[in-house]
Amino acid sequence: MSAIHFPGAIKVEVKRPLMFLILLNPHSGKGHAHALFNGNVQGMLQDAGIQHTLIITERQNHARELVRDADLSQWDALVIMSGDGLLFEVVNGLMEREDWEEAIQTPLGVLPGGSGNALAASIHHYSGLQAVSSEELLISCGFILCKGLVSQLDLTSVCLASSQRLFSFLSLAWGFVADVDIESEKYRHVGAARFTVGTMVRLGSLRVYRGKLAYLPIENPMSQPSLVDSTQSNPSPLSVFGPTDFLLNPLNQPVPGHWTVVQDEDFVLVVAMYQSHLAKDMLAAPASRLDDGIIHLIYVKAGISRRSLLRLFLAMENGGHLNTNCPHVVYVKVKALRLEPYSPKGIITVDGELVDYGPVQAQIHGSLGDHTCHFPRTRPGPDFYIA
Repeated sequence: MSAIHFPGAIKVEVKRPLMFLILLNPHSGKGHAHALFNGNVQGMLQDAGIQHTLIITERQNHARELVRDADLSQWDALVIMSGDGLLFEVVNGLMEREDWEEAIQTPLGVLPGGSGNALAASIHHYSGLQAVSSEELLISCGFILCKGLVSQLDLTSVCLASSQRLFSFLSLAWGFVADVDIESEKYRHVGAARFTVGTMVRLGSLRVYRGKLAYLPIENPMSQPSLVDSTQSNPSPLSVFGPTDFLLNPLNQPVPGHWTVVQDEDFVLVVAMYQSHLAKDMLAAPASRLDDGIIHLIYVKAGISRRSLLRLFLAMENGGHLNTNCPHVVYVKVKALRLEPYSPKGIITVDGELVDYGPVQAQIHGSLGDHTCHFPRTRPGPDFYIA
């Protein structure tokens, strides 16, 4: 790779010709991903002189197993055509390798073919482009991918009560958002509209979720690794690879004393994000960037009316929800957080995927992964191709 220098930033250009491994989920979204690839993307790759191997995934975790065991030196990038779920598999497959530090530097790319397409929408947004329709987003991401430039991506380590450790590129959610994400699966045949349908259904039966939330604000000096005792980290016995979570105490111990503990214990939703979009048309964290090293934590306290909550989600389409001055909405930038649900049953999602319910904590690791794009915002670290 060669580095192209810009004021205050480095943009990395990959060598050409390129060889991509493309992983495609034929069942994502409305089930049209393969046809969309043939009709919109294949010609772009040919015109750009990019060779590729296409693998159609056959089952859940197929991609995870493939990248965990593959000889990655065969490809210049791994490209995912699906929703956000397949990228979640790929990221965690790479982080389960003994050579995870090298593996996660393999440039990754995303072509939107699912329902949410949050990361693809985020990349499009970071590029300074206006919001577009689903097929136009795919074409835009295809062009970005073919440029063959690399930028950094933050990953967040998520520790579950089951001792499982996952790596997340998008979000951690509990409450209303998580419920809509999972409960709307039954409406998958309508594509991205499933989230609108799911939101209206859940608004009709609004729930309150009890639990304890704590976090480490970014302005806290103890958020710096040099000031934290790294021996307190909590590596998972089921995932021994990956960076040290130097900000986290084990889940069976109290959070560090310098953390902020939210006094309210009744919530409508809690969502932690590290990208701008929660879905293609949900600009949930407008200030977020690929590699800002920040978890954008939004929580809504109990007591909000259905009308106010609906207004909040409508304003989220253009990122205006944080300017509604709603007293029930709190937004804070953090480096780490812990959530301890009190309710015996519930739903927690990581990158839109259902995970074990119970106490969970997370820490962001800045610029851990790489993504292909065309804007100069990279820092030293692994490369991430994203279309």
